[in-house]
Amino acid sequence: MTAEPPFWKAKSLAEMSRAEWESLCDGCGRCCLNKLEDEDTGAFLYTRAACKLLDLDTCRCSDYPNRARRVSDCVSLTPENVGTLGWLPATCAYRLLDEGKPLAWWHPLVSGDPATVDEAGISVKGEAYSEEGIAVDDLVDHLWRLPKARRRMRR
Repeated sequence: MTAEPPFWKAKSLAEMSRAEWESLCDGCGRCCLNKLEDEDTGAFLYTRAACKLLDLDTCRCSDYPNRARRVSDCVSLTPENVGTLGWLPATCAYRLLDEGKPLAWWHPLVSGDPATVDEAGISVKGEAYSEEGIAVDDLVDHLWRLPKARRRMRR
C-alpha cells in the first residue's frame, strides 16, 4: 500500500484547509521585516527592523488575530495574492508552493521539527530588532542581506 503524499504536495494553495494553510508558515519571521523597494530595479531590500508585533524570541506574531487592525500595512496572505507579493522571501513556503517548488529540508512539515528553521539559519531570531523608534526615512541604515540556508546537519 502506497502512502498518501503530504497535503502540500497533493493540494493547491486554494484547496488547503485553514489549518493546513497556517501550518505552511515556518515561523522564520522574514516576512515581518521592514522592506524597502529599490526604485531603479524593483528589488526588495530587507532590514533588520521587524514589525512591532513580531515576538523576537519565537519569530511569531504576538497578536496574530488582530495584526491587520493594529498594523495598517500588515498583509494577510491568501492563495490569490501570494504570487503577486514580490517581497515574500525566496524561502517562504507559500511562495515556493505557488511557484511549484518543493519545501526545503528545514521546513517543519518536512523535518518534523520546528527547531530546524533556526538550525538552518533561516529564522530572524537573534538578528532582528523592533522597528519601534526607527523612522521610516532611517530604515536604509538597517539594511540586511538575508542569509542563505545552512546545509542539513547530520544527526
